Amino acid sequence: MSLIVCRQLWGLGKTIAYVNSNFSENRLTKQFGYVVKKRRIELSLSQEELAFRANLHRTYISDIERGSRNPSLKNIFRIAQALEISVSQLFSEIE
Repeated sequence: MSLIVCRQLWGLGKTIAYVNSNFSENRLTKQFGYVVKKRRIELSLSQEELAFRANLHRTYISDIERGSRNPSLKNIFRIAQALEISVSQLFSEIE
């Protein structure tokens, strides 16, 4: 799902339309965070323990679970390893 945004260009009297990619990106980061949290709870891990296993900061894990961070591929791989799951399995749960 995408959000189409229309904006008027100042001084030119023209209106442009573009797809706001942040709309779908926010949805994706929230879904990824949900999957991470769900798996973490299945393993009975605290955010602190997951962060330790992934060599990341606890607040970074919290931000990911809330969908307010867009983790790098390297950090996604670290999180998947810490959750004892493959990256492909982690992403297969995202709709």
